[in-house]
Amino acid sequence: MTNLIAAAEMRQLLEVHIADQTFGIPLLLIREVLGPRKVNLLPLAPPAVGGALNLRGRVVTSIETHACLGLPRPSDGSPTMSVIVAHQAELYSLTIDTVGEVLNDARFEPNPPTLDPRWREFAAGIVRLDGRLTVVLDVERFLDAACSPAGPQRRLSAA
Repeated sequence: MTNLIAAAEMRQLLEVHIADQTFGIPLLLIREVLGPRKVNLLPLAPPAVGGALNLRGRVVTSIETHACLGLPRPSDGSPTMSVIVAHQAELYSLTIDTVGEVLNDARFEPNPPTLDPRWREFAAGIVRLDGRLTVVLDVERFLDAACSPAGPQRRLSAA
């Protein structure tokens, strides 16, 4: 991906909330946002794969972002949402808690050295907005790690 394309992708982000953390996903990568859906378990799937869901007849792999990022799932049992993204000609559902706002003309900055090491591998950078930080998710790296047989947690603990 060229720097020009990467810069264009980072100008508009969808703010999503996972546990008590705010992340940004480049808007150009998002196919749609879904409310709660039934996820069917997949035997022998990598640890980060929560299962699969049916999206208008198409099978979509559901990725447990909470587990990948080392964050707790909602303790009150509240339903989660899904952000559908495309990666290597496949659709994936990223499990999130809630959707925030669309960030236009986001000022993208590189990862700070104090960023949690569990997230540094998946973070494309940060965006500062109204005194808070939003970690921008590098969707390609995130999905590559989540869908590997070892899963992201084993890779992170080995580092």
